[in-house]
Amino acid sequence: MSYETILYEVTDNIAKITMNLPEMRNPLTKQLTKDLIVAIRTADQDRDVHAIILTGAGKVFSAGGNLNEFKENFEKAVPQLHHEGKESTELFKLGATVKTPIIASVNGPALGGGTGLVAMSHIAIASNKAKLGLTELKLGLVPFVILPWVRRAVGDRRAMELMLTAEIIDAERAKDYELVHRVVPHEELEEETWALAKIVASHSPLAVNLGMDAYFTTEQMDFMKSFDYLSTLRLVSFQSEDLKEGASAFLEKRKPKWQGK
Repeated sequence: MSYETILYEVTDNIAKITMNLPEMRNPLTKQLTKDLIVAIRTADQDRDVHAIILTGAGKVFSAGGNLNEFKENFEKAVPQLHHEGKESTELFKLGATVKTPIIASVNGPALGGGTGLVAMSHIAIASNKAKLGLTELKLGLVPFVILPWVRRAVGDRRAMELMLTAEIIDAERAKDYELVHRVVPHEELEEETWALAKIVASHSPLAVNLGMDAYFTTEQMDFMKSFDYLSTLRLVSFQSEDLKEGASAFLEKRKPKWQGK
């Protein structure tokens, strides 16, 4: 499949999705949003893909919303705005519905919706040149659909601070706030990202999928009921070919050959 605004490649069971509008600072245009939705779903449904890398072309991860498209919204009716806004909502829901881990490789500034993509990712590794921030209030906007992910990453108090100050923070502070997990020298980002992705992709894809399901499903359940749900998933795991293979490989001191079932 070809895309207008992204680059998509699969290597060693890892899909790399690159937002490819560098001259525009990789803003989340309507087309880029559509392409990201399709690409992430394509990777998630590919049995040969065990991890997804998300990054930006050029010096910027993503500058967030497209101001030119925002201007067009001034003339649109509310029903049309609601309909068009569904795609942005759909994109940011993917972080909680995919079964394949998304690793954000933050190669530069990630602002507004770019920060949302970082917060949505399951692991985030950043260049020491990266900068993040919820800059929407400076433009008279609110970080609506990304707020749940940012709050989830940094906690209520810091999410409120980031939103109300609209401050841009550096990579180390973003790490302190738990917006990103790791910060590496810029020239080492690509290598470190792939090393991390290969570790994730080396695990049983079935176990990873079950783990993702367990994490996000139980998060929305009653605490006591979550134990029953997890017990059911455990039965699935115990009956899997991957568990048999993993146990055998460990005892035989060899690398497992996962079947994903």
